[in-house]
Amino acid sequence: MPTECSAERFDFGRVEGRLVEAAFDAGLVTSDAGALLLGASDRAIDLVGRFADCFRDHRRQDLIEHTVATLIGQRVFGIALGYEDLNDHDELRHDPLMAVLSGKLEARRGDCAPVAGKSTLNRLELSRNEPSRYHKIAYDAAAIEALPATLFLEAHQRPPEQIILDLDATDDPLHGHQEGRFFHGYYDSYCYLPLYVFCGRHLLAAKLRRADIDASAGSVEEVARIVRQIRARWPFVRILLRADSGFAREALMAWCEQNRVDYLFGLARNTRLVAMIDEELAAAKTAAEQTGRPARRFKDFQWSTLDSWSQERRVVAKAEWTHGEANPRFVVTSLKRAEAGARQLYEDIYCARGDMENRIKECQLDLYADRTSAQTMRANQLRLWFAAMAYVLICALRRIGLAETTFADATCGTIRLKLLKIGALVRISCRRIKIAMASACPAAEQWGRAARHLAEAAKARASPA
Repeated sequence: MPTECSAERFDFGRVEGRLVEAAFDAGLVTSDAGALLLGASDRAIDLVGRFADCFRDHRRQDLIEHTVATLIGQRVFGIALGYEDLNDHDELRHDPLMAVLSGKLEARRGDCAPVAGKSTLNRLELSRNEPSRYHKIAYDAAAIEALPATLFLEAHQRPPEQIILDLDATDDPLHGHQEGRFFHGYYDSYCYLPLYVFCGRHLLAAKLRRADIDASAGSVEEVARIVRQIRARWPFVRILLRADSGFAREALMAWCEQNRVDYLFGLARNTRLVAMIDEELAAAKTAAEQTGRPARRFKDFQWSTLDSWSQERRVVAKAEWTHGEANPRFVVTSLKRAEAGARQLYEDIYCARGDMENRIKECQLDLYADRTSAQTMRANQLRLWFAAMAYVLICALRRIGLAETTFADATCGTIRLKLLKIGALVRISCRRIKIAMASACPAAEQWGRAARHLAEAAKARASPA
């Protein structure tokens, strides 16, 4: 089919005798109209405003065009919409929907757009703990770290009887010469080793760390901070800490035992541990050979290392024979036998921690938490926090707006694709802003339901009972 192009019009042949033409002449059109749900989610939980309160603006207010709140909202909304790079905002600053989300339709100066471009946002990302001559915006790291836990607590109408905090470390590959880069043998790359803490889908901490450390480094301080904040509001909640074998360290287990926190950690196998389950492995092998299917047995016993543990602790072993070989696994826990038997402890409680890896994938793959290409660790930590806040915002959209829809368990990437990336014509008059979305949107019903639920939540927040 021949294609004829000009500067004003693109011709794409004929369909049933009619010319097919295209041109960039529709006026104010956006491809992100669904992001109105992000604005509604923010009004329901007040994330951007409280995140902005963690920053101190030392610029001359009579000379600035974009407030800190506008900059932070623009960055968080941009990440949620899939714009991982600051360069994207040189075009986004002219997008009418981004202006609506920022609450600012026109710039005060003729040479500016309603929202900021890459250079202004870059100066925000280079903020310091204290302002300097060239960095006028400073931030309070402790306040930023406390915000996700505060939002988690507010998400519950009443204190639960028990919560499970999942810890995990993951690799954040580096492709430049950033500060703190280190070659990690396990991941076979130069990387950072961020620490994440989740409670179900709720993100409680995202801590950027160098990779030349133990996986559990800094976990006692992070857990102590989070537990202290949770117990200040829920003094009687029972807390279970869950993680893989990289966190089965004396310091963390001893802290839990001293602070009424239960734990369930994977335990790296060794010859002494495997020797403890010789009989169970033999029984599993016999059963597997007879049935032709994997077999497993469980054993519950008290055990201690030769010199690194201060006391004996409960260990549960899974003696499994599969694919013609032994596959033993071990966990160490403070939970009593009367609370959970060996099989239940391993299969139902410990193995459920694998879902946390899906949450990390959402943060790093869907929301670009691994986009740590700034020169300093300070700037990269701030980037990680922006991605974390974008995750918290979409999590609120999913929890409040989509709870009774087919997207109740959708990933951040699916929510963005199906509900946020909607084309619309924007009409702005002196009395209203009309955003006319595509009539053929497949998710229109779920989108409308989410909008109503979020509006109700925002109204309830504005006028609490």
